[in-house]
Amino acid sequence: MTRILVIGGGIAGTTTALALHKAGFDVSVYEAHPDSAEDIGAFLALASNGMRALAQIDASAAVTAAGFPLTSMRLLDGAGAEVAQRPLGEADNPVLRYRCLRRGDLNAALQAEATHRGISIRHGASLASVQDGPDRVTAHFADGSTATGDLLIGADGLNSTVRRTIAPASQPRHAGEYVFYGYTTSSTPADDADDGRITVVRGSAASFGHAVSPGGQTYWFARVAGEPLSADEIAHGTPAQWRELLLPLLREDATPAADIVAASTDDILVTNATEIPPGAPWHSGRTLVIGDAAHAASPATGQGASMAMEDAVILAKALRDTPDTDTALSVYETLRRPRVEHNTTVSGNISRGVPTPSRTGQAPARPGDEELARLLEWNSTIGINV
Repeated sequence: MTRILVIGGGIAGTTTALALHKAGFDVSVYEAHPDSAEDIGAFLALASNGMRALAQIDASAAVTAAGFPLTSMRLLDGAGAEVAQRPLGEADNPVLRYRCLRRGDLNAALQAEATHRGISIRHGASLASVQDGPDRVTAHFADGSTATGDLLIGADGLNSTVRRTIAPASQPRHAGEYVFYGYTTSSTPADDADDGRITVVRGSAASFGHAVSPGGQTYWFARVAGEPLSADEIAHGTPAQWRELLLPLLREDATPAADIVAASTDDILVTNATEIPPGAPWHSGRTLVIGDAAHAASPATGQGASMAMEDAVILAKALRDTPDTDTALSVYETLRRPRVEHNTTVSGNISRGVPTPSRTGQAPARPGDEELARLLEWNSTIGINV
């Protein structure tokens, strides 16, 4: 195998391209969006496992420059009382600390790193169809152009065109809530100005979280249980409407959440929490889906981006270390499916308010947590007997 086509230049696609390039493959990225921006208003936290994956492909520095560290989490109840406080991930290791950053900034940083390494990224390339053959696979784009390679990887997100070609029955479903994201510099609680802390509130009618950047900007999110908002509501809703929808829910509790949201003006957006049901096919012939295209989860566990980065490194290693494409894809799926589908299930349960059984009261460990570092280690080999 020499040439690989990656459909989608977001987090999953660009990280995969970086990993494949390091493994020695000829890889090109095809992104439908006309530039690097995607979900400009939303932000995310990269967990230690995602940062570990980036470190294995020498990409952590580019991402670190685009965000700020999160080293601890404080949990409050609806009365504003502190329930718990704990370190986040591997906070003692600067390379593996959680990072908080805007999704658009993360995309731009990853794409700039890929371009710096000579990886081709074609913007404005909207996939129309895939023609899979016994020896080659061809991508047909909406503008009439084509690209042919030995393997096509669909990293084109929740509404993946690639997934529809290999698993048309696999459709995204609502995960039980919708999620607000916003920013403000006008209302930063004094006790939340500590460097590197995210505060999460288990409210009566909404779950709320916020962190303060080194520049004094408060990043916040709110998760609200309910039926999905329509595409028209999301497209035409205004920040003022979202603020007025959310504030009465937050004012039921004695926490800083309502004041933070009230101080936010133009930078508010909302999205439905959505997931791909476990068990969906991931590959057919020379076509494979990864990241959200394969196993999108609700944002409750905050693991979507980090899981996609794990995908990228382990897929590149499987293709590098196994004798043929079929074996590589089988090994990859064996290694990844239990871990990511466990995350989808746990995250969906949190979003729907379904208790996760555990003797300790915490979510059970994801499959593969103990062996993840070994699997991600670039100089270790992935064998076929897994």
